[in-house]
Amino acid sequence: MANSFASRSTLEVGSHSFTIYRLDAVAARGFDLARLPFSLKILLENLLRNEDGLTVTAEDIEGLAQWDPKAIPSREIAFRPSRVLLQDFTGVPAIVDLAAMRDAMMRMGGDPTRINPLQPVELVIDHSVQVDEAGTAAALLTNTDLEYHRNKERYAFLRWGQRAFKNFRVVPPETGIVHQVNLEYLARVVFSSRDAGDESPVPTAYPDTLVGTDSHTTMINGLGVLGWGVGGIEAEAAMLGQPVSMLVPQVVGFKIHGQLPEGTTATDLVLTVTQMLRRKGVVGKFVEFYGDGLANMPVADRATIANMAPEYGATCGIFPIDAETLKFLELSGRPKELIELVEAYYRAQGLFHAPGAPEARYSDTLELDLSTVEPSLAGPKRPQDRVALGAVKEDFGRQLKLMLEATPKTPAKPVSATVTATTDVKSELRFEGEGGGGTGVGSEDPQAPAAAYRPLKSGYVNHGSVVIAAITSCTNTSNPSVMVAAGLLARNAVEKGLSTKPWVKASLAPGSKVVTDFLDHAGLSPYLDALRFQTVG
Repeated sequence: MANSFASRSTLEVGSHSFTIYRLDAVAARGFDLARLPFSLKILLENLLRNEDGLTVTAEDIEGLAQWDPKAIPSREIAFRPSRVLLQDFTGVPAIVDLAAMRDAMMRMGGDPTRINPLQPVELVIDHSVQVDEAGTAAALLTNTDLEYHRNKERYAFLRWGQRAFKNFRVVPPETGIVHQVNLEYLARVVFSSRDAGDESPVPTAYPDTLVGTDSHTTMINGLGVLGWGVGGIEAEAAMLGQPVSMLVPQVVGFKIHGQLPEGTTATDLVLTVTQMLRRKGVVGKFVEFYGDGLANMPVADRATIANMAPEYGATCGIFPIDAETLKFLELSGRPKELIELVEAYYRAQGLFHAPGAPEARYSDTLELDLSTVEPSLAGPKRPQDRVALGAVKEDFGRQLKLMLEATPKTPAKPVSATVTATTDVKSELRFEGEGGGGTGVGSEDPQAPAAAYRPLKSGYVNHGSVVIAAITSCTNTSNPSVMVAAGLLARNAVEKGLSTKPWVKASLAPGSKVVTDFLDHAGLSPYLDALRFQTVG
């Protein structure tokens, strides 16, 4: 590799030595990096480390170092992520392709074991356990057994892949959502070349970066790790060592100050932030959060905001590395040596954020006082929409009217989509056709006009009735404080005598087992169970 800026240096961390590519070597050539956004400094280090005179040249490095915040993106760079994150839906075909390449190599008389990912690849079997059984103590066991039975061949193939390929490992089903597993377990924050199979006596340390085959890969931005979602072909190319070609983006700064008021949650915050960013227009841009308010924002809340980047349209929504990052690494059980490396590396590179740090130059900016955030509800149709909690009743009535006016006035058909009950209305009801798409038949008169909105009677389903109650979204289940809030709400509901209707299909799919354990230790799981929210995967 070329080293045009003489940036290669050594970093001592405890008794260990690492090779690093120092950003201040670029600054020493007269480039002002002091106010370059955090995310672009990560890209700059990537170019320095991978300068080869072909895919990355000295001109590319100089061009990024002289980034113009207001310029329309036109300069293309080659970005090489540290690793690739797959979920099984799009990841399995990638492993099939590697297996096919081994077959081809063997047919040509070569050594098939030479076919391996060149970058570390981690595949998480995500959202795998479906809700066949709900509302019973055996739901998790039953649903997990069904999952393994249905997908036995697929899981056997992935297990073979984990044993056969270097640089490839699999996280099994019923472990958690891919983004949360990445946040709590897989992410290094600082990568060592030894993680990629390098056996040099002095490994290279560099920022943990990734591309993933899911749009919500951006959750990891909450930990200060740069990454975003890509298609399967791009992920395979990165897996085989090819760079991701990208335009140097514009970066929108989002300044945060103040503190969330009591009674508001990270979900309320993320709905507010998403609404602001959608109004601003950030499609194809990086969003970078900064400001003194970060000192009051734990990584769990940051990850909740970063996870919604696809909803506000940005390529990523990244937070800097700071004391909260180190605290999260410690709380999630990362090795002490890694935490020391993370702090030492980011301080050495001038990337460790502290209150009062100079603000970077951005293409555009927004500002939010956290104390102004109010309790909200998502929807009514899209997760990025927001309705203030106090306006929910009025908004529901308005949205229902609009929906009914848009619905063709054809007689309902009391067939597969009906709710069937035994003669005892207290007996459990079941949906004959749970695939959706039918009308909500089950009211007193299935042939009545859709606009005839009647008060709900015992045993009937009508407009506004809850038929599915699931705590599943990775935006919410990734955040322990939000899950505890759900548990407290369930506790209060149970104590006041509330129970679920017999036709409600309830499920709880935490982002990870860490969150499940958190609820157990808080003593809140029994209340969720009382409302028939049994864990299903």
